[in-house]
Amino acid sequence: MKLDANIRDTQTAIQIRDDGEQVLAEIDERVYRLDVRQLSAGRYTLISEGQVFECRVEETPESGKAVTVVVGTKEFPIALTDPKRLRSAASASAHLGEAARIVAPMPGKVVRVLVEAGAEVEPGDGIVVVEAMKMQNEMKSPKAGKVTALNVQPGDTVNAGDVLAVIE
Repeated sequence: MKLDANIRDTQTAIQIRDDGEQVLAEIDERVYRLDVRQLSAGRYTLISEGQVFECRVEETPESGKAVTVVVGTKEFPIALTDPKRLRSAASASAHLGEAARIVAPMPGKVVRVLVEAGAEVEPGDGIVVVEAMKMQNEMKSPKAGKVTALNVQPGDTVNAGDVLAVIE
């Protein structure tokens, strides 16, 4: 997964890959092999080259996709952007008169369903949360409308391209 990150006002590209036992993170052409273990909600242990780091990820609701990662006593404000989502968001206006399909971007497991079939949603409302590569991704509605189909439930395994929900 390729992401753009703004870390302490420095823009950089990040590539993240789940390699089975480890997560490979490439940042500024340097590859980090990480053993990632989730301790509890928002708390993780990262092991890299024999060093152990305990970190906390705190969401910043008022800033959208921004989070603060706390490693030891150091805080790192990070804003992540998925370039693919920006391209698809730009075409969201194309959904004005037609159904919008919420599609799984990669294989993963459905951990939460945030709406019910028949629910009215607004643009940006969360629909389904899919866990892939030890990261949770919230799939959001690209338009206002009604959830006419909900094709998954918590615990389901999905493949890239599977239609998770339809909004009309």
